[in-house]
Amino acid sequence: MNRIICYNNRIFATKAGSNVYRLRIPWRPFSNDAAPLLSSQKAGNPEKGSEAKQYDIAIVGGGMVGLALACSLASRPLTRHLNVAIIDSNPALGRKLFIKKEDLPDPRVSTITPATISFFKDIGAWQFVEQHRHAYFDKMQVWDYTGLSYAKYNARDADKEVLGCVVENKVLLSSLLSRVQETDLPKKIYPSRLNSMSILPNSSSSEVDSTLSMTALFTHGRLAKLELEDGNSLYAKLVVGADGGKSRVRELAGFRTTGWNYSQNAIICTVEHDVENHCAWQRFLPSGPLALLPIGDKFSNIVWTMSPKESSEFKSITEDNFMKAVNHALDYGYGPHPTPSILGSSDLFSWLKGGISKSANDCFEIPPKVVKLTSERMAFPLSLRHANDYVSKRIALIGDAAHTVHPLAGQGVNLGFGDASTLSSVISEGIAVGTDIGEVSLLKKYEADRKPANVMMMAVLDGFQKAYSVDFGPLNILRAAAFHGAHHISPLKKSIISYASGEMRLPLFA
Repeated sequence: MNRIICYNNRIFATKAGSNVYRLRIPWRPFSNDAAPLLSSQKAGNPEKGSEAKQYDIAIVGGGMVGLALACSLASRPLTRHLNVAIIDSNPALGRKLFIKKEDLPDPRVSTITPATISFFKDIGAWQFVEQHRHAYFDKMQVWDYTGLSYAKYNARDADKEVLGCVVENKVLLSSLLSRVQETDLPKKIYPSRLNSMSILPNSSSSEVDSTLSMTALFTHGRLAKLELEDGNSLYAKLVVGADGGKSRVRELAGFRTTGWNYSQNAIICTVEHDVENHCAWQRFLPSGPLALLPIGDKFSNIVWTMSPKESSEFKSITEDNFMKAVNHALDYGYGPHPTPSILGSSDLFSWLKGGISKSANDCFEIPPKVVKLTSERMAFPLSLRHANDYVSKRIALIGDAAHTVHPLAGQGVNLGFGDASTLSSVISEGIAVGTDIGEVSLLKKYEADRKPANVMMMAVLDGFQKAYSVDFGPLNILRAAAFHGAHHISPLKKSIISYASGEMRLPLFA
């Protein structure tokens, strides 16, 4: 078994026996005709058992958030020279990800906020996203099954052009990989999994000669040592865990988590309409929310939250019956369409409306009908999980390794991109003042910035999930009042949009 030994709150993980904790993560290639792209100096399988190499940063996890960190480091003047190792067992990272325009949309998508779009533009990755299918949307409608009220959000309500953009995950990954490949960032991709990680406490000497050998620097606590399943080993000043909800880095570092599993699964799939969809729709049903998200070319993505038993049934029913169920749930199923609020005329809130005028666009609309199912139906369990600490000496967690949230607002990956942006900024600040980038005092600045923002978003999403898990008359009235206020009180509506866009820290009045 692997063991983790602590010296003065420092971590020393050793290998003693077989790889009991190996993560077996299945991968799915984007194309069967993928061709090798990176040279053997930058990717591929380094010689097994070859001499260990030293890096400034080892990013464990080459998914969207891990690659976003690499791109962000490559875009900053003070970090673009850093030597970076990317460790991920997915062979697709060492190949060109061919995405054909005629391919049907993949059901795995992300709703990208305006803040994330700006981040992608800053790191030079958005230009690659725009070469593939994506769908901006400038309005959103939210309602529930009681028919008591609803809320409409329009980008113009907050002086914005768009509320977000829905992009397939494979497009985001391909775009980030294309960007990091074209940069001058010194990098190597290790197509393997992390097996063990060793970090020793600092030596008593305050200063250590940086010209010492890797082994000596490791012994003095100036480097972390990583051993991979393929026999390779490497040293790094900083190890970043970007390896998902079942993070191996988090496990080896001994970070504890707080959270719970929801008694819910999410079914995702791609559907087609007769007309193009330009709006994001979400209806709260008794078993959980159902979202219909535009992804361009008359296609939409379905994210339907329900009980595990229901998800099993909806995965197995015929395509025709599934489409009927979706159309029923987005129309009169489970309850009537919203009517003028039982709380009275919207004039009740007219003194808070500001400059926003009532128009036909603010009226309740019925989503476009689903006419075809164009992908497989996939289901996965939902949970909330948060690492009690994001950092320790020479270790930092980002993305799902640090936090996983309910998908009802599509915020999960956006939080991860925010982590990547902030961590790269903190590393740059450390380099500017000559600080060791693996020192916990520096890394705590990243945690202090991101942890409160992530916890607040997690609390908001968890609150929504719990509020709509109970069908109780008085609570239904309170939910209707909340919808009514969000629809008619312009400062509140603007704050909600700004918060969901990633531009405000708290969902309060600006």
